[in-house]
Order: sequence, then structure tokens, then C-alpha cells
Amino acid sequence: MDSNDLREMVSLLLLAGALGMDAFSVSLGLGMQKLRLKRIAIIGFVIGLFHMAMPYIGILLGQVISGRFGEWAELLGGLLLLGIGAQMFFSAFREQEEMLFQPAGFGLLLFAFTVSIDSFSAGLSLGLSQSKTLFVIAAFGVMSILLTWLGLLIGRKVRGFFGRYSELLGGSILAGFGLFTMFG
Repeated sequence: MDSNDLREMVSLLLLAGALGMDAFSVSLGLGMQKLRLKRIAIIGFVIGLFHMAMPYIGILLGQVISGRFGEWAELLGGLLLLGIGAQMFFSAFREQEEMLFQPAGFGLLLFAFTVSIDSFSAGLSLGLSQSKTLFVIAAFGVMSILLTWLGLLIGRKVRGFFGRYSELLGGSILAGFGLFTMFG
């Protein structure tokens, strides 16, 4: 392995960490819901799978799709996060009602898709630069799984400190991250 390959791998690992940080940030908010450890493990794996599939699709389509599509995908992802965060925030005021968003089934798939949008955009640009596809996919997946678990577990602990207000804080984090995704 020459120095250019090593530099490329280090750069890709840093990119994987940066892209996994959105999963970490959003997982902090989600972790403030009442989640069991088994659910936390499943959420981490599903987000990891999406962080592997989305850049792979992006890499495959990188030669075909223009940069404009990536901007629209980020806007859509930001809107979805904002909506989920707002719903979580306002549901904290209604004790007896069940949340519309649950991190299971379709809700989990939608959530994982939303936090993986930027991986798709990164995959588009990596597809243009002919990066090492297998390494990219593995790095993105592993990093996002680990950071998602970390965020969920920290959020779970913080929930105990904040009690009933944890949903307000969690919803605010998700909505804020959605706004940051759209405008930041």
C-alpha cells in the first residue's frame, strides 16, 4: 500500500466519521424515548445498513446524476427530521397519546433513510472520483452503527436526568438537526 492509498483511506475514514456524526446527533434525541437495549441494537444496525446502501447507490449513480439531486435529497431529509422532531416535541405535552413516530417498522426505515441522505450525496461525489467502493461502504456502515449506538445510549442516560422534559429536548434536537440539514 503506497502513501496515496493510505491518505485516501484516512480521508474516507474521516468522511465516514463526519457522516456518522449526524446519526449520533439525531440518535441523542431519539434515545430520550423509552427504548430497550434490543431496540437500540436494531436501530443501530438498520441505520448502519442504510449508511451502507445509500452511498453504494450514490456511487453507482455518481456518473449519471447531477449535483442538484443531492441538494434536493438533503432538503427532503431535513424536512423529514424537522417533522419527526416537531411531532416528538409536541407529543410531550400530551401524556395519554402515543407518538406518531416509533423507531420500529416503517418509522424506523423512514428515520434511517432520513439520516442516511447525506451518505447518498457523498456516494455521488465518491462515484465520480472512483473511490474504493467496498472500503467506503464498510467504513460508512461500521462508523454509523457505532455512533448511533453511542448516541442512543447517551440519550437514554440523559433521559433519566431530564425525566418528562426529555421528549421536549429530544424533539428539539431532531428538529434543530433537520433545520441545520436544510439551511446549514
